[in-house]
Amino acid sequence: MSILKLVEDRPTPKCVYNWRVYLLAAVASATSCMIGYDSAFIGTTISLTSFQNEFNFASMSKPQQDLLSANIVSCYQAGAFFGAFFAYPVGHFWGRKIGLLVSALVFILGAGLMLGANGDRGLGLIYGGRVLAGMAVGAGSNLTPIYISELAPPAIRGRLVGVYELGWQIGGLVGFWINDGVSTTMAPSHKQWIIPFAIQLIPAGLLVIGGVFIRESPRWLFSRGRREKAIKNLCWMRQLPQDDIYIIEEIGAIDQALEEQRSTIGIGFWKPFKAAGSNKRVMWRLFLGSMLFFWQNGSGINAINYYSPTVFEAIGVHGTNTDLFSTGLFGVVKTVITFVWLLYLIDHVGRRNLLMIGAVGGSICMWIVGAYIKVVEPEQNPTKHMSGGGIAAMFFFYLWTAFYTPTWNGTPWVLNSEMFDPNMRSLAQACAAGSNWLWNFLISRFTPQMFAKMGYGVFFFFASLMILSTVFVFFLIPETKGVPLESMDQLFQIKPVWRAHGQIVERLREEEELFRHEIEESGVAAAKIGDTQVEDAGKAEYA
Repeated sequence: MSILKLVEDRPTPKCVYNWRVYLLAAVASATSCMIGYDSAFIGTTISLTSFQNEFNFASMSKPQQDLLSANIVSCYQAGAFFGAFFAYPVGHFWGRKIGLLVSALVFILGAGLMLGANGDRGLGLIYGGRVLAGMAVGAGSNLTPIYISELAPPAIRGRLVGVYELGWQIGGLVGFWINDGVSTTMAPSHKQWIIPFAIQLIPAGLLVIGGVFIRESPRWLFSRGRREKAIKNLCWMRQLPQDDIYIIEEIGAIDQALEEQRSTIGIGFWKPFKAAGSNKRVMWRLFLGSMLFFWQNGSGINAINYYSPTVFEAIGVHGTNTDLFSTGLFGVVKTVITFVWLLYLIDHVGRRNLLMIGAVGGSICMWIVGAYIKVVEPEQNPTKHMSGGGIAAMFFFYLWTAFYTPTWNGTPWVLNSEMFDPNMRSLAQACAAGSNWLWNFLISRFTPQMFAKMGYGVFFFFASLMILSTVFVFFLIPETKGVPLESMDQLFQIKPVWRAHGQIVERLREEEELFRHEIEESGVAAAKIGDTQVEDAGKAEYA
């Protein structure tokens, strides 16, 4: 099978997979570049000697330093939690495009405030700026996956939503290496630590520029009654005329889904809230989507992202530059593997299998790393050079990265972007993003204390959660690859979960064949009527 071979739910013109949908996904994914960069740069920036000297870390005890670092990191996640929910009314009333532009502008404001901080003014501007930046990326984490999933053809929906994850990893890669760069090329100074803060402005500026030119989601326009504009945008994205059979089928599926919503959930701002409170099936799906981010954060990824120097010191890597270099390699591994996930794994192996494979493999690696730290105690027995056991522990750490990155890193975002009806999607994504940032906040806030109290037990803790996530996915999460958004309700009604995908794909093929047969029959009937009319006209003329 070719790496770019597509698994389609119906015959699809090749022009549908065009540069426009990829460009729109790439522009929207500037939000994830903002998120990825922040998650990577902040932990290593506040560990720079120049930053700690300017804000007088030396006068604090180790617990006080840990608390201050945790507060700087975690106030961003707190802002993101609320931003994820604030994005819901913006996305509902003003659309995905306006929501993305607003989030970029708020992020620029927050990043600008951080640049005003120094030793004399204290950390207040950094705290305030990080809360604003957090609100912006929380909103972006809600709106971007929705926007991409609504414009994507089903066969490449996973790949396009994966562009969002790719943006996250590219931002993270820059964030991991920027501190290694300023640390090795610049003497400790105010400029040394302020440069990583300033680079935050680049992806936000790109989103503002690109956001002016992107097209609004056709599905959102249909839901708001702007039918003419919706069809125009859909035809532009698919590069097909309005009377093409593919466009007719897609519009018909959207209309049918909206009609079903009117008769079940209802159309309107408050209807999803009422449905979530009264419809057990909707509530169950919200629970599943939110829990995916509990398990994602339970893998330990954000403990590593935000406090990578601490993690590498626990394994036995010592020295600021060595820590930063190891952190940079971690970012490289994640980014390279994300390309494989994006181009092949997500739309071929599928969401469900990826999650289970990643959880089992990652858990084994975590157990091995934790066992090494327990036996050798590298922090208590420092050496100039890593032993063979230490090198093996680093190997399994990077192997953990290879298991985690193409599985739990981006797949929960893909699932949450496609699990819900159009009118539920904004609220559902707000809940999913809010769940992500809630668990992200808790991990980032308490990781320093966890390492101080638990030591090697931190690795065993995360390894245990990864094993439990496998059971959760197997029994509760159906496969969604290649299933149209309008058919998700049917998918989640099929039991048992592990057989749902095969049954829904077969059902969709039967419906497709029936629809095309009806179209052909109507065409034959129209031709016969036309022939009869011509024959009658000829007879009349002869008479």
